[in-house]
Amino acid sequence: MFDAGGVMGKKKKTGSISTFLGYGSSIEGTLDFQGTIRLDGNVKGKITSNGGTVIVGEKAVIDADIIVDGAIIMGAVNGTIDAKERIEVYPPGRVVGDIQSPVISIDIGAAFNGSCGMKAQTISAKKGTASPQKPSEADESKRR
Repeated sequence: MFDAGGVMGKKKKTGSISTFLGYGSSIEGTLDFQGTIRLDGNVKGKITSNGGTVIVGEKAVIDADIIVDGAIIMGAVNGTIDAKERIEVYPPGRVVGDIQSPVISIDIGAAFNGSCGMKAQTISAKKGTASPQKPSEADESKRR
């Protein structure tokens, strides 16, 4: 059911990498990006994107809170990760901190120490699928 290629082999495409922080480089502060970013250096602070994916390479050390659409972790992350779409952790990746996303995948050999929350994913009705709805009062009265 689960494999290195993602859930049932349906790995999300991240697109081409638009930004790269190489090994030996470091940033301290807030890193805000669009598209896909690959981090192989050190980041301390906060990483944010509206619509972007962060890839944390094997040699990266990230001491930051991450708020993105997608996160692929193969290095070390110390901090919270909040992803709108998915979080994937692959060996030798390790995450110390709380994670939250509708889809979470932690591969065999990866490490995670923190709490995990799987929030509901909101899907646009334009795509032909409905988003989760609260039960109506009529539905509640039927259950009583």
